[in-house]
Amino acid sequence: MFVLIPAFEPGPALPGLVADLRRADPDLDVLVVDDGSGPAFAEVFAGAREAGARVVTHEANRGKGAALKTGLADIAVHFPDADVVTADADGQHTPSDVLRVADALREDAGRGRSALVLGVRDFGGDVPLRSRVGNAVARSLFRVATGRRVTDTQTGLRGIPADRIPWVLGIPGEGFEYEQRVLLRLAPDGVAVREVPIATVYLARNASSHFRPVRDSLRVLMPVLLFASSSLAAFVVDTIALFVLDLVTGWLVPSIVAARILSATVNFVVNRRVVFRARDQAVTGQAVRYGVLALALLASNIAWMSFLTENGLALLPAKVVTEGVLFVLSYGVQRALVFPRADAAPPARTVRADTAPLVTADPDAMTTTPITGRIR
Repeated sequence: MFVLIPAFEPGPALPGLVADLRRADPDLDVLVVDDGSGPAFAEVFAGAREAGARVVTHEANRGKGAALKTGLADIAVHFPDADVVTADADGQHTPSDVLRVADALREDAGRGRSALVLGVRDFGGDVPLRSRVGNAVARSLFRVATGRRVTDTQTGLRGIPADRIPWVLGIPGEGFEYEQRVLLRLAPDGVAVREVPIATVYLARNASSHFRPVRDSLRVLMPVLLFASSSLAAFVVDTIALFVLDLVTGWLVPSIVAARILSATVNFVVNRRVVFRARDQAVTGQAVRYGVLALALLASNIAWMSFLTENGLALLPAKVVTEGVLFVLSYGVQRALVFPRADAAPPARTVRADTAPLVTADPDAMTTTPITGRIR
């Protein structure tokens, strides 16, 4: 098993963390990725090497997500059967908590279970206000975006089973937002998750952290928020048109159809131009796919609205309930099928060292030392 530590301009705690991990569990191999910290931090990384870690270096800073991917790809190539625990370099993760996550991976492996293990904090005690508020906001945004509750969406202490490393490598992202993208893909990709309680540790009021909880959370969740705004605008258009047409004609189903055609047109234009920024792709194919989705949603809308109103629910509450149910489905389908990203990374595959070179997005941007260690 490996402990993977991405590090950008780390403090002096890094060598001690490596030494403590190696002393606590000699079966753990430690891989540190220097994400372009520069010569000023050479002594820290030299100390990590002396403590028993292998260090891989990016020549320039590329972001935490890129550093994690470099380390995971390295391990997947040379030790494809090894599970990985990712930990931060700033001392927030104690050796005992790292070992707790590692033990959870071993326990899952013994039971034939494959789950992403999250070391989660409860944010009790003396926690800096910006961290407490930032993480609360991040948790709320995540729940709004996914409908799922995760206790600590910002934790960098995670256990990744060997068979899930190709999946993790296939998720796009280079910076801090990458770790949240991984969590956002859990439900759509059917990946199990397990939470392990860990200590809440902030050294020097978290002064060494490069993470900005609210800003970085908003960065990854912005498409969802824009989609919600676009859907709200379409909902307003749809609702007004529905009430006007139903009032004038007295025909519910034709009114639903006409209102939906109008609101769908507005929604398609806004989503294409603003939400998914897919203006460089062929509009005809997008329109056809969107039309098929709109018809499916329309059929569902009619079925739900008819059922609810026929069973005594007023028109407006029936409309709100129906649109809420269809919102999540619509977002997922539009993101994946209607407006797919042209630059989305393909799923990664595990490659053995004897059949291919190290998997990395930019081989010239990193240096490394020979692999030593054992497969676990």
